[in-house]
Amino acid sequence: MGSLQIPDKPVLLDGGLGRELRFRGVAVPGTIWSAGALLTDPAVVRQIHLDYIAAGADIITTNTYGIIRADLAKEGIEDRFASLNTLACELARKARDNASREVLIAGSLPPLGGSFRPDLVGARNKIEALYTEQAELLAPHVDLLLCETMSSAAEGRAAAKAACDTGRPVWVAWTLHEDQSGNLRSGESITDAVQALQDLPVHGLLVNCCAPESVIRAMPCLVATGIEWIGGYANTFTPIPEDWELDGEKETDGSLTLRSDLNPESYAAHVIEWIKSGATVVGGCCGTRPSHIAKIRSIMDTNARRANHVI
Repeated sequence: MGSLQIPDKPVLLDGGLGRELRFRGVAVPGTIWSAGALLTDPAVVRQIHLDYIAAGADIITTNTYGIIRADLAKEGIEDRFASLNTLACELARKARDNASREVLIAGSLPPLGGSFRPDLVGARNKIEALYTEQAELLAPHVDLLLCETMSSAAEGRAAAKAACDTGRPVWVAWTLHEDQSGNLRSGESITDAVQALQDLPVHGLLVNCCAPESVIRAMPCLVATGIEWIGGYANTFTPIPEDWELDGEKETDGSLTLRSDLNPESYAAHVIEWIKSGATVVGGCCGTRPSHIAKIRSIMDTNARRANHVI
């Protein structure tokens, strides 16, 4: 896995950040979403990183998902693009420096035209240039680059190409369709998406920000790739409309509704099934909290002790 040193499997990622900020009373703008907290409440961002580390996460993710040039421009702060990326990395690093154990930092590279919207993915040369800019800002400060919530093979390819060019280890995570078919939101198969990356030195293949039930359907395709680091991290949302927009004006736009059946115990039960199916990387996405990650860690540690006959 390149320069990454991860001694144990499965690896546990952190959980959601944007919705967690809202849970803690931080305003999350419809334009720049979680990036707003870097301007108003950076201490809360750092504390969330600390709480995920305390919950047992092996990897924390930078709060850079909402740092998108076009969205910053809507708020008149496009000139803060570089400084906000740097600040997000600094907050993650300060949290990691307080940890009593090894914790890695993943630099988040987000979809640029809108989450869950394969129809809004821009032209390859344009988005690849934008990804290159952000990847180069993040790379000096992180242990790996995570291209996440990619909704099409082309989007994942553009982000991964830019990330790989930095020399950092790269993981790619695709978001899956609400029909629980195991396909991307574009309708493409995971096999199609993986083939688009064949000439790139990608170290991890994941699925994220989709229903937990979709992750398990994706596992056979991920296992078949033979790549060491595979798995997923789901959201706890009710089904997301295909034309959803964070800052849109439709009744179905804006803040998404959380499912009532995915408390820490029930979410962790899904995660354990992913692990049984071959996942080596698991965690949580939007709507999951430190309590979800703590529950997963507890079960993973208990299972490890049983396997080693320590109990």
